[in-house]
Amino acid sequence: MNIIGRFGLPSASGAPATGLHLSPSGLAGQGTGWLGGVAMLADSVLRGMGQVMFQNNSYAGLLFLLGIAVNSPLFAAAALAGTVTSTLAALLLGADRQMVRAGLFGFNGALVGIALLYFLAPNPLTWLCVILAASCATVLMAAMMTLFRGWDLPVLTAPFVLVALSFFMATARFGRIEASGLLPTAGLPVKAGPQGVVTAASLGQGALEGIGQVFFQGHMVSSAIFGAGLLIASRRAFVMAVAGTLTGLLIAWAMGASEVSMRAGAFGFNSVLTAIALGAVFLPPGPRATIYAIFGAAVTPFVAAAAAATMGTFGLPAMTLPFVLTSWVLLLAAQSLPGLTAPAAVRR
Repeated sequence: MNIIGRFGLPSASGAPATGLHLSPSGLAGQGTGWLGGVAMLADSVLRGMGQVMFQNNSYAGLLFLLGIAVNSPLFAAAALAGTVTSTLAALLLGADRQMVRAGLFGFNGALVGIALLYFLAPNPLTWLCVILAASCATVLMAAMMTLFRGWDLPVLTAPFVLVALSFFMATARFGRIEASGLLPTAGLPVKAGPQGVVTAASLGQGALEGIGQVFFQGHMVSSAIFGAGLLIASRRAFVMAVAGTLTGLLIAWAMGASEVSMRAGAFGFNSVLTAIALGAVFLPPGPRATIYAIFGAAVTPFVAAAAAATMGTFGLPAMTLPFVLTSWVLLLAAQSLPGLTAPAAVRR
């Protein structure tokens, strides 16, 4: 089966040609021939990278990929492998072409790829697991889209979370899948107290790295590049991301989280995604949506702390589960709250 042919139309002469042009969000138009198909596939893959932070924009996706590579070429390769695999799987299985072009079948694969290389040993078997897991993320995305259609809810990064957790739990029964040592140590929750002195420098770093940790990247330059990618794609999404990371950080500080976790952005990245989802994507823009999004960003650190404590008893990371749960509840609530009704649009 010619997968590339699903993107490109054959030219009259059979020679490679393209009917594509650059638009503010990336390639647009209809590709012709194999070259056009390859170009549209590459653009869809980059859009999949961009959709990790809700941006149907291949320029943003390219900057996100670059930001990962600045900190870790290994993770950049894993993100790219996951996005390509999940996108190709969607094409092979006949997923809606417009959704594939928008990157909606790529972003979960990107996160799956990074997570598996982050929490599992980077050996050849893990790379094979990345290919399998990214394909599973596409199938689960399609299944959850069907399931959630009746509730008018987006799937978000739930396929990434569920698929990654399944592979992490499998390490207990599969002797050749090795953990990297970064999975939490299983045990009952222990009461934590404020640790370390919180300074202006740690707050500034924590706010910036709250954006970077969306991609598992604890690196200041990477975080700045991610912010730049958001800014060129959507100023409102950038503003909401900044509001989200600051809100999550300040809530964690007020509640007595450790300085190390705040500085690393651990309490910011879920709030970043919640703020963008509610304030820039799924609700009509306006003062009410902005306030609601910041409210969601403030609630998310509590959900993150609870999820981390619960998942930690099993030796598992919470990842973006707090964002998913918080956003689902608030989007369901918005359906019954005047002024917060989500517009009819393609859900992800």
